[in-house]
Amino acid sequence: MHPWEARLRARAKRLRWRWRRWQVARRYGRDALQAAPRLFGNAQTKSGSHLLYQVLRGFTALGPFVNPGLPPVNRDEANRKLPPTAIQARLRELRPGDVAYGYLPGREPYLTWLSSPGWATVHIVRDPRDVAVSHAFYIADMQPQHEWHAYFNTVATDLPSRLRIVIAGHREGDRVFEDLRSRYESYLAWLQQPGVLVVRFEDLRLRPRPTLQRILHFVRGRGTWPLVLPEDQALDALQAAIQPRKSGTFRRGQPGAWREHFTPDLKALFKEVTGDLLIRLGYERDHDW
Repeated sequence: MHPWEARLRARAKRLRWRWRRWQVARRYGRDALQAAPRLFGNAQTKSGSHLLYQVLRGFTALGPFVNPGLPPVNRDEANRKLPPTAIQARLRELRPGDVAYGYLPGREPYLTWLSSPGWATVHIVRDPRDVAVSHAFYIADMQPQHEWHAYFNTVATDLPSRLRIVIAGHREGDRVFEDLRSRYESYLAWLQQPGVLVVRFEDLRLRPRPTLQRILHFVRGRGTWPLVLPEDQALDALQAAIQPRKSGTFRRGQPGAWREHFTPDLKALFKEVTGDLLIRLGYERDHDW
């Protein structure tokens, strides 16, 4: 995308955002909109961010919430990474009732910022084994702009080779692919952060109703906004908002699909690299899997 095109697109989206806020304020009243929290979905890459974002956008049918229609707070319109100063500027722009998402590591100032009053942050986690498989397919088949796309299609051309890179990391010249354990370590602090709700990707896919109820109750507790539907109907609306195939990054999203692709050697490598990660996340009780 040309820089001028990105600027025009960003300007148009901001005008639409302001129009949507005006419409919501007109429908529910400005006081109701001000009483709603900023609704934020956070995730590690390939952990279900788009699924979670669909759920959170579903809140626009339940009360005074606004979908700004912007990219993740850590990316620009051309999908380029933003520096921390720009990310923080994006967060400061969000107003009560706005729905947003991003891929923010578990460190300050994000931990305190996104768990403070006036925010309702939901962090989604996913089985690292499925994340590894999803990431390998995503880079090779779905994201030609990714810096490792060409390498995955000219050098690491088979899935086991790609999975070894995604799991153990790799260096090629000045490029570094971080190992899976290190990537997860960057986000683990969210799991213990008070004021943040942690949900599992697997629960949203396999047990959506009780998981959506947890999210609804959490968001209701983070503000005094009016719920305009009975709870059962509100849960119906949130469940109807889940449409994985409308996500541009959706492939299968099937929990446990790693079993189809992990060879004994890949299992051994995964255990060596990640250590007790699966146990810490609650996906296994021990190393005998």
